[in-house]
Amino acid sequence: MGLWGGDNGTEVTEFILLGFSGFGFLQGHLFWGVLCIYVVTLLGNSLIIVLTIADSALHSPMYFFLRHFSLVEILYTTTIVPKMLADLQSSCPTISRASCFTQLYFFALFGIAECCLLTAMAYDRYAAICCPLHYATLMNQGTCASMVGVSYLAGIITGTTHSVFIFTLPFHGNNIIHHFLCDILPVLRLASASTFWGEVGNLFVTVTFIFMPFSLIVASYVCILVTILGVATSQGRQKIFSTCSSHLFVVILFFGTATVAYLRPQADSLGETDQILSIFYTVVTPMCNPFVYTLRNKEVTGAMRRLMKRYLWGS
Repeated sequence: MGLWGGDNGTEVTEFILLGFSGFGFLQGHLFWGVLCIYVVTLLGNSLIIVLTIADSALHSPMYFFLRHFSLVEILYTTTIVPKMLADLQSSCPTISRASCFTQLYFFALFGIAECCLLTAMAYDRYAAICCPLHYATLMNQGTCASMVGVSYLAGIITGTTHSVFIFTLPFHGNNIIHHFLCDILPVLRLASASTFWGEVGNLFVTVTFIFMPFSLIVASYVCILVTILGVATSQGRQKIFSTCSSHLFVVILFFGTATVAYLRPQADSLGETDQILSIFYTVVTPMCNPFVYTLRNKEVTGAMRRLMKRYLWGS
């Protein structure tokens, strides 16, 4: 097999990732930028996990979901970033067929889990604000655990279905992926056989796990907005809004970039603008989660102060 694509009859054993070929001398700067963002993502999301476990004031459904969301953010970026950093240092980045399968599987798994967890968090806010008298019943421990379990299960099923289907197809000749990771459509469209059912399946997943969750989240916030408008005092409205603003910001950031990324035409052949967008939703967005939930949340900042006081100052 040649470096830039094999002969038509040659079975592809590795792929070439051309995601950063258009950045030229900027690759070095991009390497350090991505590395810094990755370190901040790991530290920030790990802090949220530690705080929501260690501080009893954060043992509520809202922070139970946030803990799992932070865990998924760590795993999601770890699926992508280490390989991205290695490729930024390489003149000809390649990935083996087995590694591509693994990356695609976990990328789909954790991406779908994120969508589902954000929806569960929206329902939790809806139940707390719109149904406060029944909140303890609606969001009991078993219900919360089940919602998290379904989120992971949906990711596992989707990741398994897509990755197994795609990599049972024959790949001959063309082995160039115009992306910096093994995403579903860029890999699928390299197959030598018909990709019709694969693209139908991808569309189904996009509608099911991007449009439907986003629609449910919007419906939840419409109900929340109606409730907020019905509160008599401005202080009451502000308190309700403060409990939702962090989640709403993350929802807009995540679903906004994901929608643009997966609904643009010719998603298998990315230009530099699309590459930057892809870097944003795969690398930058997970870093924002800790800042949004710590800087704008008095309960989390209070837990952080108590943790520092307990372990750093010994009092």
